[in-house]
Amino acid sequence: MSAPRVIAIDGPSAAGKGTLAKRLAAYFGLPHLDTGLLYRAVGWMAEQSGRPPAEIAAALEASDLANPELRTDQAGQAGSRVAAIPEVRTNLLNFQKKFAYQASGAVLDGRDIGTVICPDAAIKLFVTASPEARAERRLRELRQRGATVIYGDVLQDMKERDARDSERRVAPLAAAPDAVTIDTTGLDADRVFELASEIIARARAADGA
Repeated sequence: MSAPRVIAIDGPSAAGKGTLAKRLAAYFGLPHLDTGLLYRAVGWMAEQSGRPPAEIAAALEASDLANPELRTDQAGQAGSRVAAIPEVRTNLLNFQKKFAYQASGAVLDGRDIGTVICPDAAIKLFVTASPEARAERRLRELRQRGATVIYGDVLQDMKERDARDSERRVAPLAAAPDAVTIDTTGLDADRVFELASEIIARARAADGA
């Protein structure tokens, strides 16, 4: 099946963009990169080693993204902190662009894909949801992993991370002007996938694909 060359998906934590990105990549037969893992890896490795985050970012390899610890909330918070460091973002830029513009095309999800990494992407989606809905999702995810957490703490962490991501000076979380927003509050993953597929189909038809 033919597909848009690059599909850029942005949005805040626990909005559902990762799940959507994986499904679209599988559907169109495209490679997928969760760019948040790059920052999680840098943040995690910096905390564990004490090395400067920018130095770690400059030497990051694909194999570093396989660490299961990167899926923890601790790694998520660490990733959000180092993502505010301009040198870290600069050092990871080529890694992301090289992945995005490979011959097959790709699906990337993150927070600045449509605005910084791939501003010329054929498809740009901004996936969001209310902080309360996202906190409920993250709470379920953490409890399934055996973590002892309460809703109030998860919601507060979510709001603090949103503030860091949207207020940072370099590449803040924001919808690209030409992105289509999908609010997943109250929607299940199947419905979100249907909506995204419809958006992509309309975009391809408009381009004569």
